[in-house]
Amino acid sequence: MELKKKQPIGIELVKRGIVSEVDVQKALEYKKEHPDKRMGEILNIIGAADSKRLLDAIGDILGERTILLTTDNIKINIEDYMSLDVARENKAIPFALEGGKVKVCFAETTDKKSIETIRLLLLNKGLVMDRYITFETNLENVIEAISGRPSGNIKTANNATSLVDSIIKQGIEKRASDIHIEPMDNIVRIRYRIDGELITVANVEKSKQEQLIGRIKSISNMYQEKQESQDGRILMYPNYNIRVSSQKNIYGEKFVLRLLKKNESIKGLFELGFPNDEKLLKRGFNKRNSIVVVAAPTGEGKTTSLYSIIDYLNKPQINITTIEDPVEIRMEGINQIEIDSKISFSGSLRTVLRQDPDIILVGEIRDRETAEIAMESGQTGHYVLSTIHTLDSIEVITRLRKLGVSNYDIASTLATTVSQRLVRKVCPHCAKEREFTEEEKEVIESTAKKYNIEINLEGKKTYETKGCAKCNHTGYLGRIGIFEILIINEELKELIIENASTIKIKQVAIENGFKPLILDGINKVLDGITTLEELDRKIELF
Repeated sequence: MELKKKQPIGIELVKRGIVSEVDVQKALEYKKEHPDKRMGEILNIIGAADSKRLLDAIGDILGERTILLTTDNIKINIEDYMSLDVARENKAIPFALEGGKVKVCFAETTDKKSIETIRLLLLNKGLVMDRYITFETNLENVIEAISGRPSGNIKTANNATSLVDSIIKQGIEKRASDIHIEPMDNIVRIRYRIDGELITVANVEKSKQEQLIGRIKSISNMYQEKQESQDGRILMYPNYNIRVSSQKNIYGEKFVLRLLKKNESIKGLFELGFPNDEKLLKRGFNKRNSIVVVAAPTGEGKTTSLYSIIDYLNKPQINITTIEDPVEIRMEGINQIEIDSKISFSGSLRTVLRQDPDIILVGEIRDRETAEIAMESGQTGHYVLSTIHTLDSIEVITRLRKLGVSNYDIASTLATTVSQRLVRKVCPHCAKEREFTEEEKEVIESTAKKYNIEINLEGKKTYETKGCAKCNHTGYLGRIGIFEILIINEELKELIIENASTIKIKQVAIENGFKPLILDGINKVLDGITTLEELDRKIELF
């Protein structure tokens, strides 16, 4: 909620003893990553104070009436007064009728346009509007619950069993990859990671914390009395293998549930977003006596790409073995090994070499020993696929050098490096087509010029992401990869042996046709798949 007071809302709330200066500092840190959130909303999300007490104080500061909105407060049929689409767009819900006046709750008190829109809408029906405010999260939860879609109002569950069940089932329905259950000072916050972004869906009463934790430990086969970090699994949901990790913090134990779908089909590389070039695919992933490395930060889809490459290469006459931590997708016809605390990647790799493999997938190169064995495997007739944590495909060379691999071994064995990022796709249900701004055109044209690429913007459009229930009001639905592929040719091999810098290697690679990550991203913007704003979130553009 934006505030029109001389003193910032945080200072006002500290003066009244509602929150502490530490809470305000935490909220400011949170706001850096969520600039669209208002200070009052953030203080509620982080559990700085009792929700009602906090909202009442904000209302008093603003001179607004408040209501901590839930479905129990709705005494009228909302759609008799406005459509749910209008309610979502204007962040407003009519919740009661009294004395000829319709009580309407807003999340954004300073959005005069929305307030006026709703006032006139009701006036045309012969009704007067009576205004209240609430937290935006409460309002969104009510709209979703009324629309019949999974509700973020998880705290209506009446016991620990149904509470945990509703948290997990709604996470599955909302396409969450992870569920975060986070004890805080006054509440337990529930967040889902959807399309790579964390979304707060509910705040559970602090009084339910111990029951909630006990139930999660029970179904994930964890020790009840132990409060140190633990790992477990939940296997009671059809088609899902749920990995559970616990970590003690100052307010209790935090849990993260990773939702892994069993028997999930492998997507083709082109479906993942790999450049639609069959020749490039064959050149990059069809060699022996070599190693291919997929590079990206954590959570950018490296493992998914590896599975797709394996699926592309898999034939009955080829022996493929994978070493993973953990095995996320089971593949028919593939020998898959899951490492644990007793065996490392390097230890497993030594054993696998005695199993007559043609292709070996090593989940990750983490240390010098694994890197050296992987290189040796590539030099002795095997085709090795792995991942590494670096920012781009050129930096793979630097990373291998730092792990102690010689320039000669890198040059003679490294065949292809791939770097990728996952960007969110424009939601087809609510996006509105628009022209590129002059600033956006300048970014695209200057990038094309930098890499000597011609891009014609004539007739090209982009999209304004509005947000709807189907995309969790983010404006984006699903993700796609953007890629860069570096094929190590003879000229690059010579540079590596000469210990040339990655700047020099990149310069020569571009001269030989290498297209950096940013160019694939811009192509997907021009194709209307994603937006420059989303691309800028992953690769700094502006």
